[in-house]
Amino acid sequence: MADTVATGVAAPHGADGTRRDFLFLATGAGLAVGVGAVAWPFVSSMAPDAATVAAGAPIEVDLAPIQEGQIINVFWRGKLIFVRNRSEKEIQELRAVPMSELIDPQSDAARTKEGHEKWLVVYGNCTHLGCVPAGHSGPYDGWACPCHGSLFDASGRVRRGPAPTNLPVPPYAFQSDTKIRIGEESGGKAAA
Repeated sequence: MADTVATGVAAPHGADGTRRDFLFLATGAGLAVGVGAVAWPFVSSMAPDAATVAAGAPIEVDLAPIQEGQIINVFWRGKLIFVRNRSEKEIQELRAVPMSELIDPQSDAARTKEGHEKWLVVYGNCTHLGCVPAGHSGPYDGWACPCHGSLFDASGRVRRGPAPTNLPVPPYAFQSDTKIRIGEESGGKAAA
């Protein structure tokens, strides 16, 4: 009569086994949670520092597949970057533009790296309100902002419209003739 409950109804056989199974499962689950709690600091210590993540690690861009006249889009620190392979004719025309015609005067040579003048690397947002201008558009065959009408030439210099400044040049350095590293200045220094 040991299996009889206080209500007078007989308990099913193996009730002790069910309690024992529950205790094994509860102990095992507690042990798993404990091991996870102990292991978590070790696993999380392998993640990059928050300041490093916020700073945005430099990215490498392979220039070899970019054809002359082509513009590619890449992202660094969550911002759009245009990389453009310019023709020699474009470069000569851009260098012939008088500074007096520019809203934000800056020479084409100051916007590229010496010895790599055919490559233009600029942020891809209009300096007016941050819209994304369309490439190979407008009378200057540069970029045209579809929202407010700003026009940029193939050097990323503002030529007309409400944009007050040129498309900014991000920090970058050539690793070789066909590879750049955006987010790093010359000499391997990370951008601040």
